[in-house]
Amino acid sequence: MRAYLAVLRIADYRLLWIGLVLNLLGDGATFAAMAWITVERAGAAGLGVLGVCLTLPVLVGGAVIGPLLDRFSRRKLFVYDSIVRGFVVAGIPLLAAVGAFEVWQLYVVAAVYGLLKIIPLAGTPAVLPELVPPERLQAATGLESTAMGAASIAGPAIGAVLIWLIGATNVLLLDALTYFAFAGLITMIKAPLGRPEPAEPVAAEPGLGGGSGVGGRGRRSQAGWAPVLRLLLRDRFLLFLTVGFALFNISAGALLVALPWLAKVHLDRGPGVLGLMLAVGATAELIGSVVSGAVKTSDRQMIRIGVFQFLAGASLLLLLPASLPFVLAGLVLNGVLTSPMTVLGGVVRLTRTPNEQRGRAMTLMRTTMSGALPFGSALGGLLLAGGHYTALIIAVVVLAAAPGLLTVLGFRNTATFRPGVGPDARPAAVPAS
Repeated sequence: MRAYLAVLRIADYRLLWIGLVLNLLGDGATFAAMAWITVERAGAAGLGVLGVCLTLPVLVGGAVIGPLLDRFSRRKLFVYDSIVRGFVVAGIPLLAAVGAFEVWQLYVVAAVYGLLKIIPLAGTPAVLPELVPPERLQAATGLESTAMGAASIAGPAIGAVLIWLIGATNVLLLDALTYFAFAGLITMIKAPLGRPEPAEPVAAEPGLGGGSGVGGRGRRSQAGWAPVLRLLLRDRFLLFLTVGFALFNISAGALLVALPWLAKVHLDRGPGVLGLMLAVGATAELIGSVVSGAVKTSDRQMIRIGVFQFLAGASLLLLLPASLPFVLAGLVLNGVLTSPMTVLGGVVRLTRTPNEQRGRAMTLMRTTMSGALPFGSALGGLLLAGGHYTALIIAVVVLAAAPGLLTVLGFRNTATFRPGVGPDARPAAVPAS
Protein backbone atom coordinates (compact mmCIF):
# COMPACT_ATOMS: atom_id res chain seq x y z
CA MET A 1 0.00 0.00 0.00
CA ARG A 2 2.88 2.40 0.76
CA ALA A 3 4.19 1.88 -2.77
CA TYR A 4 0.80 2.83 -4.23
CA LEU A 5 0.59 5.97 -2.07
CA ALA A 6 4.09 6.99 -3.09
CA VAL A 7 3.16 6.75 -6.77
CA LEU A 8 -0.01 8.78 -6.26
CA ARG A 9 2.05 11.59 -4.74
CA ILE A 10 3.55 12.15 -8.21
CA ALA A 11 1.31 14.86 -9.64
CA ASP A 12 1.56 13.88 -13.32
CA TYR A 13 0.81 10.23 -12.62
CA ARG A 14 -2.06 11.20 -10.33
CA LEU A 15 -3.69 13.24 -13.12
CA LEU A 16 -3.40 10.33 -15.55
CA TRP A 17 -4.71 7.88 -12.97
CA ILE A 18 -7.73 10.03 -12.05
CA GLY A 19 -8.60 10.47 -15.72
CA LEU A 20 -8.26 6.75 -16.29
CA VAL A 21 -10.57 5.95 -13.37
CA LEU A 22 -13.20 8.39 -14.67
CA ASN A 23 -13.05 6.83 -18.11
CA LEU A 24 -13.32 3.32 -16.71
CA LEU A 25 -16.29 4.26 -14.55
CA GLY A 26 -18.02 5.68 -17.60
CA ASP A 27 -17.17 2.64 -19.70
CA GLY A 28 -18.57 0.26 -17.10
CA ALA A 29 -21.82 2.19 -16.86
CA THR A 30 -22.05 2.49 -20.63
CA PHE A 31 -21.57 -1.23 -21.22
CA ALA A 32 -24.47 -1.97 -18.89
CA ALA A 33 -26.61 0.63 -20.67
CA MET A 34 -25.68 -0.55 -24.17
CA ALA A 35 -26.32 -4.17 -23.28
CA TRP A 36 -29.70 -3.30 -21.76
CA ILE A 37 -30.81 -1.25 -24.76
CA THR A 38 -29.71 -4.01 -27.13
CA VAL A 39 -31.32 -6.91 -25.31
CA GLU A 40 -34.60 -4.97 -25.13
CA ARG A 41 -34.59 -4.05 -28.83
CA ALA A 42 -32.73 -6.92 -30.53
CA GLY A 43 -32.55 -9.87 -28.12
CA ALA A 44 -29.66 -12.35 -27.80
CA ALA A 45 -28.65 -12.05 -31.46
CA GLY A 46 -28.34 -8.29 -31.04
CA LEU A 47 -26.09 -8.79 -28.03
CA GLY A 48 -23.81 -10.86 -30.20
CA VAL A 49 -23.63 -8.07 -32.78
CA LEU A 50 -22.96 -5.52 -30.04
CA GLY A 51 -20.15 -7.62 -28.62
CA VAL A 52 -18.53 -7.94 -32.04
CA CYS A 53 -18.86 -4.20 -32.67
CA LEU A 54 -17.25 -3.41 -29.32
CA THR A 55 -14.31 -5.73 -29.78
CA LEU A 56 -13.55 -6.59 -33.42
CA PRO A 57 -12.49 -3.02 -34.42
CA VAL A 58 -9.77 -3.26 -31.76
CA LEU A 59 -7.81 -5.38 -34.26
CA VAL A 60 -7.91 -2.63 -36.89
CA GLY A 61 -7.22 0.08 -34.34
CA GLY A 62 -4.22 -1.77 -32.98
CA ALA A 63 -2.69 -2.28 -36.41
CA VAL A 64 -2.87 1.45 -37.18
CA ILE A 65 -2.37 3.04 -33.78
CA GLY A 66 0.59 1.00 -32.52
CA PRO A 67 3.13 2.75 -34.76
CA LEU A 68 1.42 6.11 -34.14
CA LEU A 69 2.21 5.82 -30.42
CA ASP A 70 5.91 5.68 -31.34
CA ARG A 71 5.79 8.45 -33.97
CA PHE A 72 3.47 11.23 -32.76
CA SER A 73 2.72 13.14 -29.58
CA ARG A 74 1.03 10.81 -27.14
CA ARG A 75 -0.58 13.78 -25.38
CA LYS A 76 -2.32 14.80 -28.62
CA LEU A 77 -3.41 11.23 -29.33
CA PHE A 78 -4.97 10.97 -25.85
CA VAL A 79 -6.78 14.30 -26.22
CA TYR A 80 -8.04 13.77 -29.77
CA ASP A 81 -9.25 10.27 -28.92
CA SER A 82 -11.18 11.52 -25.91
CA ILE A 83 -12.84 14.37 -27.77
CA VAL A 84 -13.86 12.22 -30.74
CA ARG A 85 -15.28 9.41 -28.64
CA GLY A 86 -17.00 11.85 -26.31
CA PHE A 87 -18.96 13.41 -29.17
CA VAL A 88 -19.74 10.01 -30.73
CA VAL A 89 -21.10 8.56 -27.49
CA ALA A 90 -23.13 11.72 -26.83
CA GLY A 91 -24.81 11.23 -30.21
CA ILE A 92 -27.02 8.39 -28.93
CA PRO A 93 -28.91 10.38 -26.25
CA LEU A 94 -29.19 13.31 -28.65
CA LEU A 95 -30.77 11.09 -31.30
CA ALA A 96 -33.04 9.54 -28.69
CA ALA A 97 -34.13 13.02 -27.54
CA VAL A 98 -35.39 13.87 -31.04
CA GLY A 99 -36.95 10.46 -31.59
CA ALA A 100 -34.47 9.37 -34.28
CA PHE A 101 -32.63 6.61 -32.41
CA GLU A 102 -32.33 3.13 -33.95
CA VAL A 103 -30.38 0.17 -32.64
CA TRP A 104 -27.93 0.11 -35.57
CA GLN A 105 -26.68 3.50 -34.44
CA LEU A 106 -25.66 1.92 -31.16
CA TYR A 107 -23.60 -0.60 -33.11
CA VAL A 108 -21.82 2.25 -34.91
CA VAL A 109 -20.96 3.92 -31.59
CA ALA A 110 -19.69 0.60 -30.26
CA ALA A 111 -17.51 0.15 -33.35
CA VAL A 112 -15.94 3.62 -32.98
CA TYR A 113 -15.31 2.89 -29.31
CA GLY A 114 -13.59 -0.38 -30.19
CA LEU A 115 -11.56 1.21 -32.99
CA LEU A 116 -10.00 3.83 -30.70
CA LYS A 117 -9.90 1.84 -27.48
CA ILE A 118 -6.29 0.79 -28.01
CA ILE A 119 -5.04 4.39 -27.60
CA PRO A 120 -5.51 4.49 -23.79
CA LEU A 121 -5.12 0.71 -23.50
CA ALA A 122 -1.61 0.67 -24.96
CA GLY A 123 -0.76 4.35 -24.55
CA THR A 124 -1.10 4.40 -20.76
CA PRO A 125 1.68 1.87 -20.04
CA ALA A 126 3.76 3.42 -22.82
CA VAL A 127 3.88 6.83 -21.08
CA LEU A 128 4.47 5.56 -17.53
CA PRO A 129 8.29 5.83 -17.80
CA GLU A 130 7.82 9.57 -18.50
CA LEU A 131 5.70 10.07 -15.38
CA VAL A 132 7.36 7.95 -12.70
CA PRO A 133 10.96 7.01 -11.87
CA PRO A 134 12.15 3.50 -12.78
CA GLU A 135 11.86 2.21 -9.23
CA ARG A 136 8.14 3.11 -9.20
CA LEU A 137 7.20 1.51 -12.52
CA GLN A 138 6.02 -1.77 -11.05
CA ALA A 139 3.85 -0.01 -8.47
CA ALA A 140 2.46 2.31 -11.15
CA THR A 141 1.54 -0.65 -13.34
CA GLY A 142 -0.07 -2.46 -10.43
CA LEU A 143 -2.07 0.61 -9.48
CA GLU A 144 -3.33 0.89 -13.04
CA SER A 145 -4.58 -2.69 -12.84
CA THR A 146 -6.17 -2.06 -9.45
CA ALA A 147 -7.88 1.08 -10.78
CA MET A 148 -9.37 -0.95 -13.60
CA GLY A 149 -10.76 -3.43 -11.12
CA ALA A 150 -12.13 -0.81 -8.76
CA ALA A 151 -13.75 1.20 -11.53
CA SER A 152 -15.20 -1.97 -13.03
CA ILE A 153 -16.95 -2.63 -9.72
CA ALA A 154 -18.53 0.79 -9.44
CA GLY A 155 -19.14 1.39 -13.14
CA PRO A 156 -21.72 -1.36 -13.83
CA ALA A 157 -23.39 -0.75 -10.47
CA ILE A 158 -23.65 2.98 -11.19
CA GLY A 159 -24.90 2.16 -14.67
CA ALA A 160 -27.63 -0.13 -13.35
CA VAL A 161 -28.86 2.55 -10.92
CA LEU A 162 -28.73 5.27 -13.56
CA ILE A 163 -30.64 3.12 -16.06
CA TRP A 164 -33.44 2.98 -13.51
CA LEU A 165 -33.21 6.69 -12.61
CA ILE A 166 -32.62 8.47 -15.92
CA GLY A 167 -32.87 5.82 -18.64
CA ALA A 168 -30.23 3.86 -20.47
CA THR A 169 -29.61 6.37 -23.27
CA ASN A 170 -28.87 9.18 -20.82
CA VAL A 171 -26.20 7.05 -19.16
CA LEU A 172 -24.25 7.45 -22.39
CA LEU A 173 -24.40 11.24 -22.04
CA LEU A 174 -22.68 11.02 -18.65
CA ASP A 175 -20.01 8.75 -20.14
CA ALA A 176 -19.35 11.38 -22.82
CA LEU A 177 -18.57 13.88 -20.05
CA THR A 178 -15.91 11.54 -18.63
CA TYR A 179 -14.12 11.59 -21.99
CA PHE A 180 -13.99 15.39 -21.97
CA ALA A 181 -12.76 15.35 -18.37
CA PHE A 182 -9.97 12.94 -19.32
CA ALA A 183 -8.86 15.24 -22.14
CA GLY A 184 -8.73 18.15 -19.72
CA LEU A 185 -6.65 16.24 -17.17
CA ILE A 186 -4.16 15.14 -19.84
CA THR A 187 -3.57 18.77 -20.85
CA MET A 188 -2.64 19.53 -17.21
CA ILE A 189 0.21 16.99 -17.11
CA LYS A 190 3.58 18.77 -17.10
CA ALA A 191 5.62 15.92 -18.58
CA PRO A 192 6.11 16.36 -22.34
CA LEU A 193 4.23 13.22 -23.45
CA GLY A 194 5.44 14.18 -26.88
CA ARG A 195 6.76 12.21 -29.79
CA PRO A 196 9.03 9.44 -28.43
CA GLU A 197 12.71 9.69 -29.16
CA PRO A 198 13.77 7.27 -31.92
CA ALA A 199 15.81 4.24 -30.95
CA GLU A 200 19.57 4.44 -31.31
CA PRO A 201 20.70 3.46 -34.82
CA VAL A 202 21.92 -0.09 -35.22
CA ALA A 203 24.41 -1.57 -37.61
CA ALA A 204 23.03 -2.28 -41.04
CA GLU A 205 22.86 -5.79 -42.37
CA PRO A 206 25.61 -6.70 -44.85
CA GLY A 207 24.95 -5.37 -48.32
CA LEU A 208 22.26 -2.91 -47.21
CA GLY A 209 24.41 0.20 -46.98
CA GLY A 210 25.22 2.45 -44.04
CA GLY A 211 23.12 2.25 -40.91
CA SER A 212 24.71 4.92 -38.80
CA GLY A 213 22.97 7.96 -40.24
CA VAL A 214 19.55 9.25 -39.35
CA GLY A 215 18.14 7.87 -42.57
CA GLY A 216 20.16 4.65 -42.52
CA ARG A 217 18.55 1.28 -43.01
CA GLY A 218 19.72 0.15 -39.57
CA ARG A 219 17.40 2.61 -37.88
CA ARG A 220 14.53 1.97 -40.26
CA SER A 221 14.90 -1.78 -39.63
CA GLN A 222 13.73 -1.13 -36.07
CA ALA A 223 10.58 0.70 -37.20
CA GLY A 224 7.24 -0.84 -38.09
CA TRP A 225 5.85 -4.15 -36.94
CA ALA A 226 8.53 -6.55 -38.24
CA PRO A 227 10.93 -6.40 -35.24
CA VAL A 228 8.03 -6.65 -32.79
CA LEU A 229 6.57 -9.66 -34.59
CA ARG A 230 9.98 -11.33 -34.56
CA LEU A 231 10.25 -10.70 -30.83
CA LEU A 232 6.82 -12.18 -30.15
CA LEU A 233 7.31 -15.25 -32.34
CA ARG A 234 10.83 -16.04 -31.13
CA ASP A 235 10.27 -15.50 -27.42
CA ARG A 236 8.25 -18.47 -26.21
CA PHE A 237 7.34 -16.70 -22.95
CA LEU A 238 5.65 -13.86 -24.82
CA LEU A 239 4.15 -16.25 -27.36
CA PHE A 240 2.58 -18.52 -24.72
CA LEU A 241 1.20 -15.53 -22.83
CA THR A 242 -0.27 -13.87 -25.89
CA VAL A 243 -1.89 -16.97 -27.37
CA GLY A 244 -3.02 -18.33 -23.99
CA PHE A 245 -4.56 -15.05 -22.88
CA ALA A 246 -6.20 -14.60 -26.30
CA LEU A 247 -7.96 -17.95 -25.95
CA PHE A 248 -8.96 -17.00 -22.42
CA ASN A 249 -10.42 -13.76 -23.79
CA ILE A 250 -12.55 -15.67 -26.29
CA SER A 251 -14.32 -17.13 -23.27
CA ALA A 252 -14.58 -13.63 -21.76
CA GLY A 253 -16.19 -12.39 -24.97
CA ALA A 254 -18.78 -15.14 -24.71
CA LEU A 255 -19.54 -14.08 -21.13
CA LEU A 256 -20.19 -10.52 -22.36
CA VAL A 257 -23.18 -12.01 -24.17
CA ALA A 258 -24.14 -14.71 -21.68
CA LEU A 259 -24.52 -12.48 -18.61
CA PRO A 260 -27.04 -9.98 -20.07
CA TRP A 261 -28.94 -12.93 -21.57
CA LEU A 262 -29.07 -14.64 -18.17
CA ALA A 263 -30.30 -11.48 -16.44
CA LYS A 264 -32.92 -10.50 -18.99
CA VAL A 265 -34.12 -13.75 -20.60
CA HIS A 266 -33.37 -16.74 -18.40
CA LEU A 267 -33.70 -15.18 -14.93
CA ASP A 268 -36.26 -12.57 -16.08
CA ARG A 269 -34.78 -9.93 -13.77
CA GLY A 270 -34.13 -6.21 -14.10
CA PRO A 271 -30.91 -4.33 -14.90
CA GLY A 272 -29.95 -4.51 -11.23
CA VAL A 273 -29.16 -8.23 -11.56
CA LEU A 274 -26.90 -7.58 -14.56
CA GLY A 275 -25.15 -4.85 -12.58
CA LEU A 276 -24.81 -7.22 -9.63
CA MET A 277 -23.17 -9.93 -11.75
CA LEU A 278 -20.76 -7.50 -13.39
CA ALA A 279 -19.91 -5.83 -10.07
CA VAL A 280 -19.38 -9.15 -8.26
CA GLY A 281 -16.97 -10.31 -10.95
CA ALA A 282 -15.12 -7.00 -10.90
CA THR A 283 -14.90 -7.01 -7.09
CA ALA A 284 -13.37 -10.46 -7.18
CA GLU A 285 -10.85 -9.30 -9.77
CA LEU A 286 -9.92 -6.34 -7.58
CA ILE A 287 -9.35 -8.61 -4.58
CA GLY A 288 -7.18 -10.90 -6.68
CA SER A 289 -5.20 -7.94 -8.02
CA VAL A 290 -4.50 -6.51 -4.57
CA VAL A 291 -3.44 -9.88 -3.19
CA SER A 292 -1.24 -10.78 -6.15
CA GLY A 293 0.47 -7.39 -5.96
CA ALA A 294 1.66 -8.22 -2.45
CA VAL A 295 3.19 -11.57 -3.49
CA LYS A 296 6.88 -11.66 -4.25
CA THR A 297 7.78 -12.29 -7.87
CA SER A 298 8.95 -15.86 -8.49
CA ASP A 299 11.32 -17.20 -11.12
CA ARG A 300 8.66 -19.87 -11.70
CA GLN A 301 6.26 -17.16 -12.79
CA MET A 302 4.98 -19.05 -15.83
CA ILE A 303 3.97 -22.05 -13.73
CA ARG A 304 1.97 -19.78 -11.45
CA ILE A 305 0.28 -18.14 -14.43
CA GLY A 306 -0.67 -21.51 -15.89
CA VAL A 307 -2.14 -22.76 -12.61
CA PHE A 308 -4.18 -19.60 -12.12
CA GLN A 309 -5.49 -19.72 -15.69
CA PHE A 310 -6.50 -23.38 -15.46
CA LEU A 311 -8.36 -22.85 -12.19
CA ALA A 312 -9.99 -19.64 -13.43
CA GLY A 313 -11.33 -21.45 -16.47
CA ALA A 314 -12.50 -24.48 -14.49
CA SER A 315 -14.42 -22.25 -12.06
CA LEU A 316 -16.78 -21.26 -14.87
CA LEU A 317 -18.31 -24.73 -14.67
CA LEU A 318 -20.41 -23.22 -11.88
CA LEU A 319 -22.34 -21.29 -14.53
CA LEU A 320 -23.79 -24.51 -15.93
CA PRO A 321 -26.86 -24.64 -13.63
CA ALA A 322 -27.75 -21.06 -14.73
CA SER A 323 -28.89 -20.35 -11.17
CA LEU A 324 -28.01 -16.90 -9.77
CA PRO A 325 -26.16 -18.17 -6.64
CA PHE A 326 -24.05 -20.56 -8.75
CA VAL A 327 -23.41 -17.88 -11.38
CA LEU A 328 -22.24 -15.42 -8.73
CA ALA A 329 -20.01 -18.06 -7.12
CA GLY A 330 -18.44 -18.86 -10.49
CA LEU A 331 -17.84 -15.20 -11.23
CA VAL A 332 -16.21 -14.68 -7.82
CA LEU A 333 -13.81 -17.59 -8.25
CA ASN A 334 -13.05 -16.66 -11.83
CA GLY A 335 -12.34 -13.03 -10.92
CA VAL A 336 -10.13 -13.85 -7.94
CA LEU A 337 -8.05 -16.22 -10.07
CA THR A 338 -7.96 -14.12 -13.26
CA SER A 339 -6.34 -11.02 -11.75
CA PRO A 340 -3.20 -12.76 -10.44
CA MET A 341 -2.54 -14.38 -13.81
CA THR A 342 -2.93 -10.97 -15.47
CA VAL A 343 -0.62 -9.17 -13.03
CA LEU A 344 2.02 -11.91 -13.15
CA GLY A 345 1.82 -11.98 -16.94
CA GLY A 346 2.38 -8.23 -17.05
CA VAL A 347 5.63 -8.61 -15.10
CA VAL A 348 6.88 -11.21 -17.60
CA ARG A 349 5.96 -9.04 -20.60
CA LEU A 350 7.62 -5.91 -19.20
CA THR A 351 10.72 -7.88 -18.24
CA ARG A 352 11.23 -9.55 -21.60
CA THR A 353 10.30 -6.63 -23.90
CA PRO A 354 13.07 -4.16 -24.88
CA ASN A 355 12.30 -0.53 -24.06
CA GLU A 356 12.59 0.66 -27.65
CA GLN A 357 9.86 -1.78 -28.75
CA ARG A 358 7.59 -1.54 -25.73
CA GLY A 359 4.97 0.78 -27.24
CA ARG A 360 4.40 -1.36 -30.32
CA ALA A 361 4.82 -4.60 -28.39
CA MET A 362 2.19 -3.64 -25.82
CA THR A 363 -0.14 -2.59 -28.64
CA LEU A 364 0.40 -5.84 -30.51
CA MET A 365 -0.05 -8.07 -27.47
CA ARG A 366 -3.04 -6.20 -26.08
CA THR A 367 -4.64 -5.94 -29.51
CA THR A 368 -4.23 -9.65 -30.10
CA MET A 369 -5.71 -10.49 -26.72
CA SER A 370 -8.51 -7.91 -26.91
CA GLY A 371 -9.19 -8.83 -30.52
CA ALA A 372 -10.12 -12.32 -29.37
CA LEU A 373 -13.21 -10.98 -27.59
CA PRO A 374 -15.41 -10.64 -30.71
CA PHE A 375 -14.96 -14.30 -31.56
CA GLY A 376 -16.36 -15.18 -28.15
CA SER A 377 -19.17 -12.67 -28.52
CA ALA A 378 -20.11 -14.07 -31.92
CA LEU A 379 -19.96 -17.61 -30.54
CA GLY A 380 -22.11 -16.61 -27.56
CA GLY A 381 -24.73 -14.88 -29.69
CA LEU A 382 -24.91 -17.82 -32.11
CA LEU A 383 -25.29 -20.51 -29.45
CA LEU A 384 -27.71 -18.53 -27.27
CA ALA A 385 -29.88 -17.67 -30.27
CA GLY A 386 -30.17 -21.44 -30.84
CA GLY A 387 -30.88 -22.13 -27.16
CA HIS A 388 -27.54 -23.90 -26.55
CA TYR A 389 -26.53 -22.36 -23.22
CA THR A 390 -24.93 -25.55 -21.85
CA ALA A 391 -22.78 -25.98 -24.96
CA LEU A 392 -21.67 -22.35 -24.67
CA ILE A 393 -20.49 -22.73 -21.07
CA ILE A 394 -18.60 -25.94 -21.87
CA ALA A 395 -16.85 -24.17 -24.75
CA VAL A 396 -16.04 -21.25 -22.44
CA VAL A 397 -14.48 -23.56 -19.85
CA VAL A 398 -12.32 -25.39 -22.39
CA LEU A 399 -11.07 -22.21 -24.06
CA ALA A 400 -10.19 -20.63 -20.71
CA ALA A 401 -8.66 -23.60 -18.90
CA ALA A 402 -6.80 -25.58 -21.58
CA PRO A 403 -4.11 -22.92 -22.27
CA GLY A 404 -3.31 -22.80 -18.55
CA LEU A 405 -2.65 -26.52 -18.48
CA LEU A 406 -0.45 -26.26 -21.58
CA THR A 407 1.52 -23.41 -19.98
CA VAL A 408 2.22 -25.51 -16.88
CA LEU A 409 3.40 -28.43 -19.02
CA GLY A 410 5.43 -26.22 -21.36
CA PHE A 411 7.39 -24.44 -18.61
CA ARG A 412 7.64 -27.14 -15.95
CA ASN A 413 11.41 -27.45 -16.57
CA THR A 414 12.12 -23.73 -17.02
CA ALA A 415 14.23 -22.23 -14.24
CA THR A 416 13.38 -18.55 -14.70
CA PHE A 417 11.48 -16.13 -16.91
CA ARG A 418 14.21 -13.50 -16.71
CA PRO A 419 16.15 -13.01 -20.00
CA GLY A 420 19.87 -13.51 -19.90
CA VAL A 421 19.67 -16.22 -17.24
CA GLY A 422 19.95 -19.93 -18.01
CA PRO A 423 18.95 -21.76 -21.20
CA ASP A 424 16.24 -19.26 -22.08
CA ALA A 425 18.65 -16.34 -22.31
CA ARG A 426 18.55 -14.15 -25.42
CA PRO A 427 20.75 -11.27 -26.57
CA ALA A 428 20.23 -7.72 -25.38
CA ALA A 429 18.57 -8.76 -22.17
CA VAL A 430 16.40 -6.19 -20.45
CA PRO A 431 16.47 -5.94 -16.62
CA ALA A 432 13.23 -6.61 -14.77
CA SER A 433 11.07 -3.54 -14.32
